[in-house]
Amino acid sequence: MEELPATPIVYRPNVAAILLDAKDQIFVAERINIKGAWQFPQGGVDEGEDAETALFRELAEEIGVARDKLEIVQQRAGYRYAFSKNRLKYGIYGGQEQTYFLCRFLGTDADIDLAATHQEFASWKWILPHEFQMSWVPKFKRATYRQVLMDFFQVDLEMPRD
Repeated sequence: MEELPATPIVYRPNVAAILLDAKDQIFVAERINIKGAWQFPQGGVDEGEDAETALFRELAEEIGVARDKLEIVQQRAGYRYAFSKNRLKYGIYGGQEQTYFLCRFLGTDADIDLAATHQEFASWKWILPHEFQMSWVPKFKRATYRQVLMDFFQVDLEMPRD
């Protein structure tokens, strides 16, 4: 019997933001539904949007930060991960292809509002890039986070052994 080729993964276009404060600390937020799961704000690129438009929309939705409080410093595309357990998002996407934006945060902590729209995060904090813990991230995203931190900050974080 002839073996059928595996179905290729369809990757959803996605943006992610690394915010830098005046002390060169990065913004991380803890997911509201998973205690101890810290990440960068991220979200899908909607039909008809470019990556930059999606970035500013997602930051306004997820953390309440307006476009005038941000300055894009750098942008890198091509980061990919597949969802775990062959899960599909919206019935077709088996993973995400991300464009990461490094943004200077020009506001103050008072400009951050986790309840701006639909709340996704329980809390947030500023940390130095080398303080990020790979154990905060689901296994299927760890290689991407490790590469992002290396590419943007030349920080090579150890992968957990779990």
